[in-house]
Amino acid sequence: MNPMRVILNPAAGHGNGDRLAPTLEAALKRQGLAYDLVRTERSGHAIELASQAAREGVALIVAAGGDGTINEVVNGLMRSQAAGGPLPALGVLCAGRGNDFAGSVGIPVDLDQAAALLKAGQSRPIDIGRVTAERCPEGRYFINAVGVGFDAVATIEVAKLPRWGGFMSFMIAIFKTIFLYNRAPLATITYAGQTLQQRSLMISIMNGRRLGDGFLMAPDSLPDDGQLDLCIAEQMGSFQIIRLIPHFMHGTQASQKKIRTGRAAAVTISALDGPLPAHTDGEIISIEGRNLSVELLPRHLSVIYPNPGRPA
Repeated sequence: MNPMRVILNPAAGHGNGDRLAPTLEAALKRQGLAYDLVRTERSGHAIELASQAAREGVALIVAAGGDGTINEVVNGLMRSQAAGGPLPALGVLCAGRGNDFAGSVGIPVDLDQAAALLKAGQSRPIDIGRVTAERCPEGRYFINAVGVGFDAVATIEVAKLPRWGGFMSFMIAIFKTIFLYNRAPLATITYAGQTLQQRSLMISIMNGRRLGDGFLMAPDSLPDDGQLDLCIAEQMGSFQIIRLIPHFMHGTQASQKKIRTGRAAAVTISALDGPLPAHTDGEIISIEGRNLSVELLPRHLSVIYPNPGRPA
């Protein structure tokens, strides 16, 4: 049995995974790594493949794709653990459009450098989160973020765009969303002993630092500190949103009066007069639902990544 299994999503990054497959395998072989590679065939398949690999006793499972692929692999690993099986370590090879989790923890996009990191084999425990909503009452695990409102709608829009590069696609989706999603529901947000009731255009609950291939939603977030970082934007007009974009690119949005930040190990959100569109690691989990609950599992999963706290 090979000690490492690579789960490759050929559809990651609108086909980028398929195009990178030969380069990816060449990088692994140059490092002399023993591995086998399986390809996903449909949405949700990486969950099944990761769970199966864990049951077979594979020591390291590598997600080769984007944030959505990593999310599925994490959920497969957690499925194995819930069934009484082992919880292997996670590795990452970037083949997605945004690669935000990798960027948050310093995993290189360059495949040779990432393969060398896998060869070094230094794993560290990180926090992961679990979110429940009407559409997923059994819960969905996440490794980077839960986004409610504006960034969930932007995620839906970016999936409709042609294969352009990560950041360009997200910017176009953001400008579309500014005019599509301009009235947030009145919602109650409870976290860290506080209750906030307001129309919140965006509620980002971060375990990682960034979304959208470079928007620093939580610039001070650490993946192993037992806390989720919150970034909450009040209802505001289109031009106010546009003026905030440079702040999100530089991680300075906390200085703006329409932005509230905070930290908590658990968050609940209930909408009073409208739905809560939501995503987790770029996967849509709610469109019409009105209730979400998020909890953190501290230092629960071992991941191979360099220099804790240093983004790529």
